[in-house]
Amino acid sequence: MDHCIIWRGIRNMKILVLGATGRVGSQITAYALKDQHHVTVLVRHPEKCQVHDEHLTIIQGNVLNKEDIMRAIRGADVVISALNTDGTHTLSESMPLIIEAMREEGITRIITVGTAGILQSRLSPSILRYQSSESRRKSTRAAEEHHRVYSLLQESTLEWTIVCPTYLPDGEHLGVYRVERDVLPEGGTEISVSDTAEFTYKQIKDDSYIKTRVGICY
Repeated sequence: MDHCIIWRGIRNMKILVLGATGRVGSQITAYALKDQHHVTVLVRHPEKCQVHDEHLTIIQGNVLNKEDIMRAIRGADVVISALNTDGTHTLSESMPLIIEAMREEGITRIITVGTAGILQSRLSPSILRYQSSESRRKSTRAAEEHHRVYSLLQESTLEWTIVCPTYLPDGEHLGVYRVERDVLPEGGTEISVSDTAEFTYKQIKDDSYIKTRVGICY
């Protein structure tokens, strides 16, 4: 079913954003609203959502509750997940519920924000960056969570894209960055939250990276 509407010749979409109160998720939401798409966010604490817009629908709920996901996802054209790890297993435990809800609603497109740790290692291409000497992080817990999500999406029939930023300072929006399929562009060390959010948002109308990971950095 096509849930989109035409607004002054522009195809407007219905977008579900998960993790909308986080650093990246809040900016993805802002980009989508600026273009007058209809955005639904599923949040545990609505008061943390500082945006007020006629095109924004805020649903209170939890991504670990299938019924909450179903309420939020109904009618969506695309799902964008900017959920983070937060020291829990929410990321990997919610993804099977999201995949199932998308299947039941007939939604195929999902874009998620991962981490550069789950890209292939340039030094040891048979393993991921977080499993190799390329990774500078002492803890691999967050990368392992993202790895589980990557595996779940690979096994699904969805048209998925995982945007994989390296170090994410708040920084300024430059609008110029490098991206590469499945690996981190050589010499990349950081990418701002704003530029990561912009690239992630742009994937709603770009099928260049379907069923792949995308490394992003300056």
